[in-house]
Amino acid sequence: MDDTTFLWNGMQPIIRIVVVGISAYLAIVLILRVSGKRTLASMSAFDFVIAVAVGAVFGRTLTTKDLSISEALTAFILLAVLQFVFAYLEGKSRIFKRIFNTTPTLLFYHGEFIEKNLHKERLDKSKIIGAARKKGFGSMDDVAAVVLEIDATLSVIGKTREGASSTLKELIEKNDL
Repeated sequence: MDDTTFLWNGMQPIIRIVVVGISAYLAIVLILRVSGKRTLASMSAFDFVIAVAVGAVFGRTLTTKDLSISEALTAFILLAVLQFVFAYLEGKSRIFKRIFNTTPTLLFYHGEFIEKNLHKERLDKSKIIGAARKKGFGSMDDVAAVVLEIDATLSVIGKTREGASSTLKELIEKNDL
C-alpha cells in the first residue's frame, strides 16, 4: 500500500498551503499592478490565456510540494513579461494586432439586424434586444447601432447620440452599409 492519506496528513501541509498561498497571492497582485491596467481591464484572447495560466500556476503552487515559491514567482514574472511584450508588439504592428486581437462587429444598424455578423458571432436577435433594454431603450426604433466590442460587451448607440462624425464609420464601411 502507498502513502496516500485521505483525511489528514498533519499540520505541515496545511501550514505550507497557507504560507505559499498568501505569498503567491501577494506576488500575483503586485505583478498585475506593475504590469498595468490593460492586464486588469477588458480582456483579449491573449489576456484570457495569461489569466488562465496565472490561475493554473497559482493552483499548482498551492498544491504541489515540489514547486518552490521562487519557481512560481519566476512563472508569474514570465507571464507578466509576455503580457507586456505582446501588448507592446500589438501597439507597434498592425499584423501582430490582427493576429492576436479581434475587431468590433456591427450587429444592428439603422433598423436592421446584420444577419451574417450575428451568425458569425453566434448571437441571436434576443441578445441584441436585451442589450438595448438594459440600456433603457424601449424600442429598437430608437437604436442607431449595436456593436459587439473586442471585450465581448455590447455597445448600444441611440439615434440621438450617433452624431455626424460617427464612431461607427469604420464598421459601416467594413460592412458596406
